[in-house]
Amino acid sequence: MTTHKVFLKPKKEQSLQRFHPWIFSGAIAKIDGKPDEGDLVDVYTASNEFIAKGHYQIGSIAIRVLSFDDEPIDDNFWLTRIKAAYELRKTIGLADNPVNNTFRLIHGEGDFLPGLIVDVYGETAVLQAHSVGMHFMRNILAESILKATDGVVKNVYYKSETTLPFKAELDPTDGFLLGGDENNVAVENGLKFHVDWLKGQKTGFFIDQRDNRALLEKYAAGHAVLNMFCYTGGFSFYAMRGGAELVHSVDSSAKAIDLTNENIALNFGQDPRHEAFSEDAFRYLDRMGSEYDLIVLDPPAFAKHRSALRNALQGYRKINAKAFEKIRPGGIVFTFSCSQVVSKDDFRTMIFSAAAISKRKVRVLHQLTQPADHPVSVYHPEGEYLKGLVLYVE
Repeated sequence: MTTHKVFLKPKKEQSLQRFHPWIFSGAIAKIDGKPDEGDLVDVYTASNEFIAKGHYQIGSIAIRVLSFDDEPIDDNFWLTRIKAAYELRKTIGLADNPVNNTFRLIHGEGDFLPGLIVDVYGETAVLQAHSVGMHFMRNILAESILKATDGVVKNVYYKSETTLPFKAELDPTDGFLLGGDENNVAVENGLKFHVDWLKGQKTGFFIDQRDNRALLEKYAAGHAVLNMFCYTGGFSFYAMRGGAELVHSVDSSAKAIDLTNENIALNFGQDPRHEAFSEDAFRYLDRMGSEYDLIVLDPPAFAKHRSALRNALQGYRKINAKAFEKIRPGGIVFTFSCSQVVSKDDFRTMIFSAAAISKRKVRVLHQLTQPADHPVSVYHPEGEYLKGLVLYVE
């Protein structure tokens, strides 16, 4: 197969010399031929020196770099990269762990495989393509996942209907690429939960909050806990195990509330300490009293694009100010943003503003981020997307 050559404008190779994995469309001077979206291309400097190869795509990010070496992108390439990712998960104690069979195996640029997300739930890996190139590689990737994980993964489910660019007109169909196990109960730190990889958000569960849920468990004893935007109840069942006095879970999705109740029952049976409500978060915060002394605010990404940043920050400010205003004295707030376009400074400034609006004394106890199985490449700081603070409110 002919590999198209892409030539950069003068001095536009500087970011690649720093191993940044994205090439923007404005950096390209010319392309030999007409590559289709998802094709492999070789990238050359203006002086005709090879510098990278990657997947071509239509849009602002024109090429996602797979390698800075002039090497074949073949079956062995994929297997080697996925094996390296699996070894990292073993090193940090997530793979081959008797009380935890849930982890992120591939975190895009953080594992030097831009455009690819793979989460493991027991014997099933959920593969999500965020680029057309990775979509075309899905069957080879599935085979490589089985080989790289030494038999731990036996099934690979493809879930990319909502993540691929719609203009590519791929019409991807979610479903099993390999295997077909319908057991969707996974274990995280000894707690069981149902994973809705068929219709759920992301790959079916928010693995990136594992460490932060474990921290919440340490604070939960004797507290009245409100878990806002609960989705499938992750923070709720950690709070229950931590000895919370009561736990209320709130989400606008009735299906999310059903899953939360199922997960609570899976771990604690019909425990009267827990109650779930399907209601708009802002409406619930407005009408609630001061019955909580531990509040979790883990909203969806209010801003997915920079154009929405201002409105997103207003939304974050409103929910945090309301939580600060109504939480009992001496209460604790776990607050997060998963919006990549919201920087750490943006998040801190928003919290400062929300605290000032509430006129409460607020102190930072912990600064939180994503866990080690969501690694950030030192060459791609944009990969650090999850920001969180644990706050003490007098």
